[in-house]
Amino acid sequence: MGKNILVIGGTRFFGIPMVHRLLADGHHVTIATRGRSGDDFGDSVERIIMDRSDAESMRRALAGKYYDVVIDKIAYCSNDIRSIMEVIDCGCYLYMSTTAVYRPLHMDTVEEDYDGADENLIWCDRADFTYDQIKRQAECALRMCYDDRNWIAVRYPFVIGRDDYTNRMLFYVEHVMKSLPMYIDNIDAQMGYIRSDEAGEFLAYLAGMGDMACAADLSGDQGSADPTTQLFVKAVNGCSAGTISLREIIDYVEKRTHTRAVLDSAGDPAPYNGEPSYSINTDRAQKLGFQFTRLHDWIYGLIDYYIEMVEKRSSLIS
Repeated sequence: MGKNILVIGGTRFFGIPMVHRLLADGHHVTIATRGRSGDDFGDSVERIIMDRSDAESMRRALAGKYYDVVIDKIAYCSNDIRSIMEVIDCGCYLYMSTTAVYRPLHMDTVEEDYDGADENLIWCDRADFTYDQIKRQAECALRMCYDDRNWIAVRYPFVIGRDDYTNRMLFYVEHVMKSLPMYIDNIDAQMGYIRSDEAGEFLAYLAGMGDMACAADLSGDQGSADPTTQLFVKAVNGCSAGTISLREIIDYVEKRTHTRAVLDSAGDPAPYNGEPSYSINTDRAQKLGFQFTRLHDWIYGLIDYYIEMVEKRSSLIS
């Protein structure tokens, strides 16, 4: 039986395949936005107009409503968490977090490597700290103030795909093909990614599980009478299996296009600078029944897409 699901955001990037999956799975979907962005969902969804950054706007929009699941794609900081948790009535809250909360990321990063309960809670707004810090504060607020509620922080690394509006992967492809100087400080770092449509599908999968996902006992000791040995879901990683380095990506572009990358410390700073070598462990997601794709099964197809994009743009200019 379908669930009554509220999606805060959901009209761009991986929110679009997420909503389509929710609808295909038979859920009743309501989208809450400021009403400024269009979408192609038509009459298949209900809509609520509210300002996610305005607590009173949210209170007016959500008063008296109950949802089986709330998917919050645009909460960033602890104040965002407080503004929604103080007004929403739901069975399960899915918070779109990030693997940037880990200090530091490393090979085989697992969910237990970061616990918001270890943070000193600061009620903050989005502009108060760096991205990684405000996302930690958001998880801290959940752990310190709302741990009695059913919620899951879903942690993704870089989300990439044909619909990636950040154009970060395109940066590397275009700079190689046009011989534009670029500065890369971690060219051999092995890094993980998740494909945008799969990022949406995993959120939809968790929403379909609802509070069953939040209450899942993943300790492997189902018969234990000691609750301290139980591992209930409060955070879950999502990532394609495997890693790749920027050098591997650049080498592929060079061979496909017969060009040469120009690496120069005075060149354009690359978007993934500063990232260490890391991989994201997704055993917990697998125990919940979701299997991620292998990165090397699709990453080169995406790079081919960007190569064709750059070639088409160049032909139009010439």
